[in-house]
Amino acid sequence: MIHYLLVYYVTVYGMPADSYLLRENDRRLEMSEITNEIKKRRTFAIISHPDAGKTTLTEKFLLYGGAINQAGSVKGKATAKHAVSDWMEIEKERGISVTSSVLQFQYGGYCINILDTPGHQDFSEDTYRTLMAADSAVMVIDGSKGVEAQTRKLFKVCVMRHIPIFTFINKMDREAMDTFELLDDIEKELGIATCPINWPIGSGKEFRGVFDRNSRELEIFSDTKKGTSIGEVEKVSIDSEEAKSIVSEAQFAQLEEEIELLDGASAEFDQEMVSKGELSPVFFGSALTNFGVETFLQHFLKMTTSPLPRMSDKGLIDPMKEEDFSAFVFKIQANMNKAHRDRIAFMRICSGEFKAGMDVFHIQGGRKVRLSQPQQMMASERHMIDTTYGGDIIGVFDPGIFSIGDTLTNSAEKFAYEGIPTFAPEHFARVRQVDTMKRKQFIKGINEIAQEGAIQIFQEFNTGMEEIIVGVVGVLQFDVLKYRLENEYNVEIRLEPLPYEHIRWIENEEINMDKLVGTSDMKKIKDLKDRPLLLFVNSWSIRMVLERNEGLKLSEFGRS
Repeated sequence: MIHYLLVYYVTVYGMPADSYLLRENDRRLEMSEITNEIKKRRTFAIISHPDAGKTTLTEKFLLYGGAINQAGSVKGKATAKHAVSDWMEIEKERGISVTSSVLQFQYGGYCINILDTPGHQDFSEDTYRTLMAADSAVMVIDGSKGVEAQTRKLFKVCVMRHIPIFTFINKMDREAMDTFELLDDIEKELGIATCPINWPIGSGKEFRGVFDRNSRELEIFSDTKKGTSIGEVEKVSIDSEEAKSIVSEAQFAQLEEEIELLDGASAEFDQEMVSKGELSPVFFGSALTNFGVETFLQHFLKMTTSPLPRMSDKGLIDPMKEEDFSAFVFKIQANMNKAHRDRIAFMRICSGEFKAGMDVFHIQGGRKVRLSQPQQMMASERHMIDTTYGGDIIGVFDPGIFSIGDTLTNSAEKFAYEGIPTFAPEHFARVRQVDTMKRKQFIKGINEIAQEGAIQIFQEFNTGMEEIIVGVVGVLQFDVLKYRLENEYNVEIRLEPLPYEHIRWIENEEINMDKLVGTSDMKKIKDLKDRPLLLFVNSWSIRMVLERNEGLKLSEFGRS
């Protein structure tokens, strides 16, 4: 039998059996190493309503991970530094995040990728796309305000994806709502059960730290120098005599009462429910002063899983089983480096190992491409890398061939990941450049910004680029467009607001636009990929057009 096997290996594989077996063992060992690296990855997005402290919390994660020596702030008051994740000039000027940023650091044997998203609703589309690249979400809630409008919207996207949601109730160093009311607010507003992992000791000026329910220890924080350094954490058992001397008598009595109530009323911790996105572990703290930040990070890493499988047109692609490299583009950012006017495609690696300069197949482009200058990000700062793994986020130089939602793989079985939804803009304007001699810069600028997904651009159905209509989710995006065209492309523009509020993609492939029976407030347009769309002033006009055109299918979402 062995003789026949030897003959088989030699004739079929053209090599001696021992060489074949050695090569196979090497391959398995390599695969095992790749799998171990993937297991260490944690990739999550931070979401919140504007000004809940999301960017500050991100900054503190970097501080604890040793990625920065001194934490900055969004407003830059307590320190002279701006937050690392806010790198655009307009972000520094306004004290808000207008674009998602990608940050990576090491902590406790894990490799952590943070996707910091804009909180402002006018930039929510960037956030929606970014959530597609995350395996879990950290929801930051302002302890004095509870659940706010934007939190609800973003939460819905997380639920749609069934990803685990972790809650960090922030700003406990300010006067906060009643803690039980806060939990009740989350459960009622978002329809998700909560399980507090720790509990605050006081709030406002009396906020001393948190009580860990599992270890039954008080964690008292000090010496954080207004949150710019890590500081000290003192851990004391609640059952010890020392505990009563660390906090005031009134605080200790209140804490004991609340813990008793909590033990009887709150949901039990259930890892399976957390993984399904049906139970949110809740943590308390202050990102500004660093109270509770490291505690949260440690628990979070224990409760999250390694990179999750992703749906493709060939079924689920599991990073623990799929050996070959695969990734999808979820964001494109132009002009991150002013000196080079470059364009970076952000990719979520879904499986396998990525090596610098490797050739991969670009599914949508239908050809092989070399991924040059692979970079890992610290917001706008980047460093070249040699190797990354499933779960990581990388930036690669884009010569203008990639679009949001594109798949890249070196698998023999070519597959495409699910497209990323394009959300319907709610505000529209006609845009013209002031100086007609700068037509070339204008077309280049507006196309590049549109390819990033920050805006959507459309044309009149029967015209070329002479007439450009811009669609945005929030009006603040018009300001950003104007600012970026002036500062990055040296083009001044005029915006003429249009009355349209509703947009629909036409699902029918074989549609004769000339024969479409419309309404007086309807406008026929097309997107960059020549797909037909309709604009409406009133929602009732949509129903009217559907009634007048039998078999017409309209959709609120496009697919990238």
